[in-house]
Amino acid sequence: MTTSRLIEWTADGQTFEGKLCVPDGPVKGSVLICHAWAGRGAHEEAFAERLAGHGYAAMAGDVYGKGVLGTSVEENQALMNPLASDRAGKLQPRLRAALAALTEQPEVDPAKVAAAGFCFGGLSVLDMARTHAPVVGVAAFHAIVGSMGTEPADRITAKVIAFQGFDDPMAGPEDLKAFGEEMTVRQADWQLVSFGGVTHAFTNVDADAPDMGLKFDAAARDRSYRMFDAFLGELFG
Repeated sequence: MTTSRLIEWTADGQTFEGKLCVPDGPVKGSVLICHAWAGRGAHEEAFAERLAGHGYAAMAGDVYGKGVLGTSVEENQALMNPLASDRAGKLQPRLRAALAALTEQPEVDPAKVAAAGFCFGGLSVLDMARTHAPVVGVAAFHAIVGSMGTEPADRITAKVIAFQGFDDPMAGPEDLKAFGEEMTVRQADWQLVSFGGVTHAFTNVDADAPDMGLKFDAAARDRSYRMFDAFLGELFG
């Protein structure tokens, strides 16, 4: 059994809201879940519930503001672009605020926190690793993997895993190669899993826009989730 509650925090002159899901039994570790470009929604919340069912405290976070959601491509872009274009100055402070809100919860051990994200959220968690946010590991699902270009050049200490579709038009083979080279230069403990014949948003059952390269793939989702479970087991024992 699991329980859930909404959590609010303030940052950057705004109020934000996350949904925290916790197991009824012992907590193995905690995970901040970073949302895709539409904002915190059913996909992220279902993932938090799944993780709580596996013994983790998981919060579907928020970087747009309480109740702020996009309902179209245009709205999603309008919400994401200001943060994506200033990842160090705007996005990362909001992510740190969400992480702080999670670590303040009584079920959470601040020394045992990871981050996972989908699409824009995948970019977010990779940048958390790049900028030394206080997490022990990050997992990106169908992320935009490109470097910030402004992050430190020292060693990445968080463990990193990325799950990508090989046919993702938003992160193609050359992007994946550059990502691997970046992680190697920064001496990260990193893994990259690339699924053949899979495009963007493969974990989201509602993704069905092949013209944009968005398509749900049940096999890739299930495989990535099982590998993520193993990754958490490695992080938290």
